[in-house]
Parts: sequence; C-alpha cells; structure tokens
Amino acid sequence: MTSDRAEAIADKTSVFIEQRRENPRASISAVRKAGGSWEVSLFSKGQEPKQIALAKIAADGKVTEAWSGFQVAWSMARGYPGAFGRSVNSPWIWIPLCVAFLVPFFDWRKPLRWLHFDLLALLGFSLSLAFFNDANLAVSVPISSALLAWLVARLLAIGLRPGARPPPLRLLVPWRWLAVIGLFLLGFRAGLNIVDGNVIDVGYAGVIGADKFSHGREIYGGFPFDNGSGDTYGPLLYLLYVPFEWIWPWQGTWDDLPSAHAVAGFVDVACTALLFLIGRRLRDNALGVVLAYAWLAFPFTVYVTNSGSNDAIPAALVLAAIWLHRQPVARGALSVAAGLTKFAPLALLPLFAGDGLWDSAVPRSKRLRRLAAYCLGVLLVLVFTAAIFAPTTDPKSFWDQTLGYQFGREAPFSVWGYYGGGWATAQKLVQGATILLALAAFFIPRRRSIITLAAMSGAIMAAVQLSATYWFYLYLAWVIPFALIAFLGRPALTGLREGWPERPVGVARSTPPAAGPGSG
Repeated sequence: MTSDRAEAIADKTSVFIEQRRENPRASISAVRKAGGSWEVSLFSKGQEPKQIALAKIAADGKVTEAWSGFQVAWSMARGYPGAFGRSVNSPWIWIPLCVAFLVPFFDWRKPLRWLHFDLLALLGFSLSLAFFNDANLAVSVPISSALLAWLVARLLAIGLRPGARPPPLRLLVPWRWLAVIGLFLLGFRAGLNIVDGNVIDVGYAGVIGADKFSHGREIYGGFPFDNGSGDTYGPLLYLLYVPFEWIWPWQGTWDDLPSAHAVAGFVDVACTALLFLIGRRLRDNALGVVLAYAWLAFPFTVYVTNSGSNDAIPAALVLAAIWLHRQPVARGALSVAAGLTKFAPLALLPLFAGDGLWDSAVPRSKRLRRLAAYCLGVLLVLVFTAAIFAPTTDPKSFWDQTLGYQFGREAPFSVWGYYGGGWATAQKLVQGATILLALAAFFIPRRRSIITLAAMSGAIMAAVQLSATYWFYLYLAWVIPFALIAFLGRPALTGLREGWPERPVGVARSTPPAAGPGSG
C-alpha cells in the first residue's frame, strides 16, 4: 500500500470527514509502520500545527482505529483492553468483587442508610471506569468528579462531627467468614499480579529511579525515552524500590519488571495489615478483619496492584501515621515521608501536626512538647532524605521535574481538563477551598481520634484530587483506606458504645457487650 492510498482510505472515515469540515485547510500525512500498516494524521493549519485526527490502517486496507479530540494525544483514553490491570477489568472478576465488597455490610432491613450510599458511591467509580474503558470520556469524567465531590462532603461530615453516632454496623455473615474469604482474596490478588499483571509507566519509573540511585547517578533528569517524565515523584518513592531492584535488577528495557510487581504486592499486603491493626486498635480483631477484608474486596485496590502502580505507597505511609498517631515523632516522620513519595499527601501535614494539640484536658506544656516532637519527626526525615539524595541531585532539576512539572500538567480525565478554559475560574475556587481546608485541619476538629483523622485525611486527599487537572482512577488508592475506616469503623464503635441491641461485630448474639473504661 502506498502513502497516497493510506491517506485516501483515512479521508473516507467519519472522523476525518468531520475534521475536514471543521478545518478545510488541514494537511494530511502518512507514516509506514512495521508489518506494512500505516498511521495517518491530520494537522490543522497555523503557526503551530496541531494533530486533530489519527487513523491506523492495516496492511490489507482495513481501518483499525480512527480518533479525534483528546484521544489523538492521549492513547490511554482510547479504551485499549487491559491497558491498566489487564484481566481485572473483566466483568467476571470486577462484578464479583463489587458484590463481595457490598453485600456483607448491607443491612437489608434498613436499606436507606448513609453507609449503603457511601459504599455505593465508592463502587460508583466502576461505572465511570466502564465508560472510560469504552473511550467515552464525556460520561466517565462527570461521574468520577461527582463521586469525588460526594466523598469530600461525606468524609468532612464524619470528620467534623466526632460525637455523631450512626446506626450500628451489622454484618450479613460472621466476621470469621470474612477472614477466610479475605485470605483467599489475598492469595488471588498475589497470583493475578504474578500471572497476569502488567507494569504501567509509574511502576517502571520506580524501577528506573532505584537503578539510578543504586549506581550513584542523579535521579532527576536523563530518564529513558520510553518513560521521559518518570522522574516526577518524590525521592523516597525511588528509595523504596531499591531493595527490590537489587533482587530483580533492571535490564535496561520495559520488560516484565518483576521488581515493580514485587513492590506493588508488598505495599498491597502492607495496606491490608495496617488496616487490620487500625481496626484492632479501634476495637478488636473483628473490626480489623472487616477493614482488611473491605480493602481486599474493593476492585480498585486490585486494579492498582495489577497495574504495577506505586499509588498505594503514600496510602500505606499515611495509614502507618494514623496507626501510630499517639507517637508524635513517628506521626511526623511517616506523614512527611508519605509526601516525599507522591507530593499530594503533603496537604495532610497540618492535620497531623494539630493532632492532640487542642485537647484542653492535657496541660499546655505537654501539648507543645507533642507539637515539638512532631516537628522533630518531620525534620529527621527531611534531613535523612537530603543527606542521601543531595549529593546527586540538582535543586533546579528536582523542582522542574517534580512539582514544576506537576503544576502545569494537563489531562482530559478531570472536568477541568476535559471542558477546558471555560472552567478555569471554578477550578481556582475549588483549589482555594482545598488549600483552606488543608490549613484549617490544623485547628479543627479539636477532638480527634483514629476515625476523625482517617475521615479528614480522606476528605483532604479527595479534595486535592477534585481540584487537580490531572486525575486518574489509580489515585483512588489515596482515599479508599481512609474512607473505609470512616464508613465502617465508626458504626462499629457506635454499636459497642450504645450496647448494640442486635448482634455487634465479633460478639455472639447471646453475649452482652463489654463494659468498662476501654469500651469506647
């Protein structure tokens, strides 16, 4: 097939006809690919020509793809099957996970509970993803943005009302059954990651950065052409990959990348374990199993792991900070460490700094010592990071490749990127409100517990995502664990304090609720 023939075939597609009608002076160009196929592009006229349409022609003359709009520049918006997570997107896997996530916590006698709406809102991102996988951004983008706004509102309502008592959590099946199913899900996720997982660019970036660090080279700048913007993350993210990259060294290409699979699996297990420990600290083993099971059953957490993504890393560090929130040095160290992996969790620093600072029952001098200990934890991590990375890091390159790059990042997966400049004022208002929320979290709520910390963390992280131009489904990992603690942990505690007239989590029907100073 000649280039003229490929261009003639592309010009007969509806996409090219429509773009020709809107851009009469557009120019066309064809490039031959391997196997005799062709890629035909249509460019607008002007001082800065822009690619406005793309068609792929097979060697036999069949049009295999034709795109316009955002799908021209963004191949990830074209709905290629399995591009993220591979077989996890199959209805035979995704729908059973949705059922397993919702049904054990659904109270059929009281269907109109806030808990049900909250869990359905989390599952609602599945509908948005379905349209995204079908390359229909016009539907997927509004759904995901509306659900993020819902999460901000609901988690704020929980975080700012620490004394509210929702109806008790009632399990449809015994919690020990959930423990058994959860162990199966843990093995299933690990096996799926090994057998059918892929590694997207973010996981690949972690491996490259770890290799550069191990060989004493500067991380920021000079990434290979197939992942040119992979040096946009915090330095501690690359450091986490180092021990895994030592075991499974990078071979210099974007191959199967076993070290990235290992990191994704390790962090997934860490989040599961931390949710169990947090639930156990809140109440008992039963609540720990409930929170861990919810993480394992929620399909988007499998989506993250099976994509070889690094987006659960900051979530694990923030979970550790919540678990150890009574130890201010550890809380400060872990919260800033989360922000030095992916920068969004830096918005949580005021929230964790204010933990325990406004408790009037504690002497003022002790509260100030807590704040000083928190700042010490933050400082120790900053000094540690600087000592390791400063010798091979140019400050200007660091800024340009990380925050400087992120602030100017565009994408069509949020309402701000999809609908363009007409929403610029609204976006600035949302961004301003997000900054005010993050700063106000230093002062409110004054009464804080694991539930309020988790709820406020989830609200702030959801607000950060809602205000950003660049958003993707993998970022839900920054919100999911905190939402699970707030949505499922609070009803369990309420039931225990109120005497739980029905069957509480982990307590037999004939057993009276525990009493005593630790019952809260």
